[in-house]
Amino acid sequence: MDIALLVFGFILCLLGIIGSFLPILPGPPISWIGLLLLHLTTAVTEDWWFLGITAAVALVIFALDYVIPIIGTKKFGGTKAGMIGTTIGLILGLIAPIPGGIFIGAFAGAFIGELSNKADNKTALKAAFGSFLGLLTGAFMKFIVTAIFLIFFLKIAIENATALNPF
Repeated sequence: MDIALLVFGFILCLLGIIGSFLPILPGPPISWIGLLLLHLTTAVTEDWWFLGITAAVALVIFALDYVIPIIGTKKFGGTKAGMIGTTIGLILGLIAPIPGGIFIGAFAGAFIGELSNKADNKTALKAAFGSFLGLLTGAFMKFIVTAIFLIFFLKIAIENATALNPF
């Protein structure tokens, strides 16, 4: 059973890293569940302080991921139309088979969204840049946290590898 928990927890940590860049997957909470599964094995002693602190970090980063792009867009003069355009652009960017499609889609979506809100080109471009900057900041924060969670996972798993029960 320990091996299954270890493998599934590792997969969740990797999915969390992927979720740092895909808006449909909540990266940090998924990675945290991977850490939780590791601590549920018989080989790893439960460390509720560690799990509590990492859960708090995951939830704060998860919440900030929704707030930072809004702040970025508003700081640069964007409107709700720009935020909706960013979201649509992100989804289309996921589907598009081009490198960096997520980021290109978010930028183009914000720009088109602002233009549809009757903004001039300069204002729309500025708001699109703010939205893009917010998206990059959120993705970077999520990536750093999920990468650290994966490092914690590997360190704890390696330290306790000999005590893992395969059945």
